[in-house]
Amino acid sequence: MTRLRRLLASERGYTLIELVQVAAILSVVLTGLTVLFVQATNAEFQMNERFQAQQSARVAVDRMRRELHCASAITPTGSAASITVTLPAQCPTSGGSQVNIVYDTALVSANRYRLRRAGVMVADYITTGTVFDYTAPQTGKLGTVRVELPVDPSDAKNHVWRLVADIVLRNTTRL
Repeated sequence: MTRLRRLLASERGYTLIELVQVAAILSVVLTGLTVLFVQATNAEFQMNERFQAQQSARVAVDRMRRELHCASAITPTGSAASITVTLPAQCPTSGGSQVNIVYDTALVSANRYRLRRAGVMVADYITTGTVFDYTAPQTGKLGTVRVELPVDPSDAKNHVWRLVADIVLRNTTRL
């Protein structure tokens, strides 16, 4: 029994000061790791948002390119914010009869526009409303439409990605 008492009396534990110091160090380390985790999550979200905005712009321009190659006429507005595309009946997206499709930009909020096709959004987070530049057919040259989509989903407006496409109107008549 005395041996057990001696053994228990010789055991030492941690003091309150040592426990507080360990807790403080652990909280600093965990706070740093949490901050890094939150920043990485936010960066991933912003990168995904930029990718989605860029991808929708690419798909919109690809579809527009196919329709404009087939178009028989283009009617631009004076502000370069919209064009009316006349699709003949033989075009795949015309539905078997001649149709007019309007591509335009719509203001959503300050410095944020949406590209629409016949009123349906096809691309978002465009930073300007004037995205079309139409060049009429000239002697020996077909008409062209330049589409320039500056895309930036962030509020900072410092990561602008520009998609520029020069589309030749294959079915227009040369003068």
